[in-house]
Amino acid sequence: QVQLVESGGGLVQPGGSLRLSCAASDFTFSTYWMFWVRQAPGKGLEWVSVIRPSGTETWYSDSVKGRFTISRDNAKNTLSLQMNSLKSEDSAVYYCMAGGMHWGQGTHVTVSS
Repeated sequence: QVQLVESGGGLVQPGGSLRLSCAASDFTFSTYWMFWVRQAPGKGLEWVSVIRPSGTETWYSDSVKGRFTISRDNAKNTLSLQMNSLKSEDSAVYYCMAGGMHWGQGTHVTVSS
């Protein structure tokens, strides 16, 4: 059974940074496109970033481009999201997703002073 476990969320002040991690298990992580998706309170799901299985290419939504960096370590089956210059509008539950099919349970990020 595919398992994705996010961690690293929390409360941070505007302008601060957080690093989210997603530990993957029970599937061939290195063959999957991996995504970060978020859902702000009262809003729908928003795609944040995607990374190719090899890790050689990445894409970002316009709302996070230049501030967030997605990365993966296929040897350790982990996906990361480095989030810098955080804004209040980045507050959301962040999910990692494998191949558009498998979801983690999410980790909460709150950006507030």
